[in-house]
Amino acid sequence: MTPISYDDAVTIPVALMAKALQAGIGNAITGLLTVVVLVMAVVSLAVKLIRPKFIRTNGFLNNLLNVNLFWLSMRLLGAVFIFLTYFHLGSDVITSSDTGGLVLNDLLPTLFCVFFFAGLLLPLLLNFGLLELFGTLLTTIMRPLFNLPGRSAIDCVASWLGDGSVGILLTSKQYEDKYYTQREAAIIGTTFSAVSITFSLVVIAQVKLEAMFVPFYLTVCLAGLVAAVVVPRLPPLRWKKDTYIDGSPRQEHDEAVPEHHHVLSWGFHLAMQKASNFGGVKQLLTEGGKNVIDMIFGIIPVVMAIGTTALIIAEHTPIFDYLGMPFRPLLELLQLPEAVEASKTIVVGFADMFIPSILASDAIQADITRFVIAALSVTQLIYMSEVGALLIGSKIPVNAGELFIIFLLRTLVTLPVIAGMAHMFF
Repeated sequence: MTPISYDDAVTIPVALMAKALQAGIGNAITGLLTVVVLVMAVVSLAVKLIRPKFIRTNGFLNNLLNVNLFWLSMRLLGAVFIFLTYFHLGSDVITSSDTGGLVLNDLLPTLFCVFFFAGLLLPLLLNFGLLELFGTLLTTIMRPLFNLPGRSAIDCVASWLGDGSVGILLTSKQYEDKYYTQREAAIIGTTFSAVSITFSLVVIAQVKLEAMFVPFYLTVCLAGLVAAVVVPRLPPLRWKKDTYIDGSPRQEHDEAVPEHHHVLSWGFHLAMQKASNFGGVKQLLTEGGKNVIDMIFGIIPVVMAIGTTALIIAEHTPIFDYLGMPFRPLLELLQLPEAVEASKTIVVGFADMFIPSILASDAIQADITRFVIAALSVTQLIYMSEVGALLIGSKIPVNAGELFIIFLLRTLVTLPVIAGMAHMFF
């Protein structure tokens, strides 16, 4: 996760390794992904019908394969979508490059490669004291400002420098291990899984404003900070229980620093204590291997199902156009040109973060409006073709309805901030 400079850009080694793996596998990766999704659908259905004892008695396999009816239906739907898309069968509504083709050919290969290295190396991040050290140091900032543990700052950095999916996986893992309560995991997953710097550059380039990247990213950071302070204090995040995954209450003394320690020495003590309890290379490979299997086989079918469905709705129905209509008066109040066209791009970001920038680059002429749409699409954060599907597929306690409400709240909170900054720059 250490930031490095590569090809005149700031990135992290995990992202570079993922890109190298994707380049090495080449076009064969879509076939591999198709096999993964089809196998998971068939095996999950067989386990549900036959209920073999060796799976029910194995905690890892039972959790992976013996899913409830909703997740089974998602895996079956994902299998149907990926089969039709890979073999170019059926309607273009499902298989086109704007819907199923976009998820299979553009999104899933990236997720597969990121999951492989992130899952394999996640124990290095979790089990050798990094989170204990920085969590203790940053508690004095994160707890008063965001009412979150200090270690949540690491999730944000992982997303910011690498990929939002890494931050979500890290959050989900720590929630399962009782480091976060339901409320904390939901807030971190929906608030701090920021879009990476690299992808932000792709978004601003799509609207042909690359020269504005520095003010653009400053605007994104400011708007994201405001949303991180305001949105968690509103329902539905405000209503989340402050209990751990097993229902036990949050321990108030978890972050307390003993009298004979200062913050740094206590953080170092906790870090060394955590590292000394790790079981060596065998445990590293075992945990890493389980993480990879859980991420690739458990989450990718869900992303295929939910991502494709959301894109079909966005591309082939006027639903998002209608949902954008209430934003027209607000856009006009903020004195943004081409408010009617801009309103059509606002809610469509819930389907996929990149769609608003694509629509804006084609339909909107005013630089200031394209700047606002690009920045808004990044700060909205939740989109069902990746982050939303990952959140729903993880153990983090949020559902699709809550995600849509959070998406709208983030839009309403960040839009005035972004528009105000845009008027300063244009």
